[in-house]
Amino acid sequence: MSTISSSEISRLQICLRRLLGAKGLSVNAPPRAGLSVELAVDGEVIGTVHRDDDEGEVSYTINIILLEEDLPPAA
Repeated sequence: MSTISSSEISRLQICLRRLLGAKGLSVNAPPRAGLSVELAVDGEVIGTVHRDDDEGEVSYTINIILLEEDLPPAA
């Protein structure tokens, strides 16, 4: 995994907002080196974004964390 630049963070945010239809989605730079880029919706962190550069092909992996307590009650 490699570091995500501020330009990439901005472009990822635009792309993900469009793809997911979530205007409240934000991609946030880590507060200090060594930490992950965070994915948030309306200020609540829901996951992380990681960059992979494999032989010049760049891709991004998004890990979304859902807690059972945040799910609606079972039917």
